Amino acid sequence: MSDVEIFPVTSLDIRLGGYDWPFLNEARYEIDRFWRDFSARKSQAYDGRVLLLHAQAWRDGHLEARAFETAYSAFIAWKSLGFPGAGVCNFFGMAALRASDGAFLLGEMSSWTAHSGQSYFPAGTPEPADCRNGVVDLESSVLRECAEETGLLATEIDDRATWVAVRQNAQLALMRDMRVRFPADDARALIQARIALQDRQELARIHIVRRPDDTHGLTMPDYMQPFLDNALA
Repeated sequence: MSDVEIFPVTSLDIRLGGYDWPFLNEARYEIDRFWRDFSARKSQAYDGRVLLLHAQAWRDGHLEARAFETAYSAFIAWKSLGFPGAGVCNFFGMAALRASDGAFLLGEMSSWTAHSGQSYFPAGTPEPADCRNGVVDLESSVLRECAEETGLLATEIDDRATWVAVRQNAQLALMRDMRVRFPADDARALIQARIALQDRQELARIHIVRRPDDTHGLTMPDYMQPFLDNALA
C-alpha cells in the first residue's frame, strides 16, 4: 500500500470547468471493453456523469481546485486500470459516522453495487447535480449520500461541519465529521432497520469499529485503515 497523507481541511473551493482529459482518447477501446464487461456483471450499473479533479492547490488547509465532468464508464475504467496519467484525481466526500460512544460505523456495500463487499463510510463520487452556480457543493453531496444509504434523519446526526483529508495517489477522500446521537449498538440497529425497508439497499449491513483491530476480516479501501488508526489513536 502506498503512503497515505492525513490532514485537517479548513475550507473548500472546488469549481467546475472544462478539461480535455487525454485518457478519453488514449484508452477509448479499453473504456468500451471494460464497460461492456462491467455492465454485464452489474446489470443495474448506469453510465451517468461524474466529477473528477484536474487541478488542486493547498494552502494552510484550504483547498482550491478545478473539477471537470466525465462519463462514469470512463471514470471506473480509469480507476480499474490504476489511475493512469498525471494530474487527474478521484475526489469524494465521506460521512465519517461516529456514534455517541466514540465508535465508528461502516457500511458494507451490497452485492449489486460497484464496490460490493467493501466496507467504508457513506460516500459517493460527486455529480454535476452537486454544483451550485459552478461551485461543487461537497457538503450537500455528503449529506445526501448519508441519508440515502443509511436512512438516518438530520435530527439524528450532529454534523460537526469539519473535514479531514485522506490523500493517496490519485484519490482524495474528504471525511466529514458526523456524529450519530446514539450509542453504536443502537445506531447500528436503527440503520439496519431503516435499510431493510429500502427497495434498493446500497448497504448490506453495518459494522462497528471501536478500535483499529475491529476491522480484521473486513474488506476496505486502502485509505480507510490509516484514517481509522489515526482517528482512534
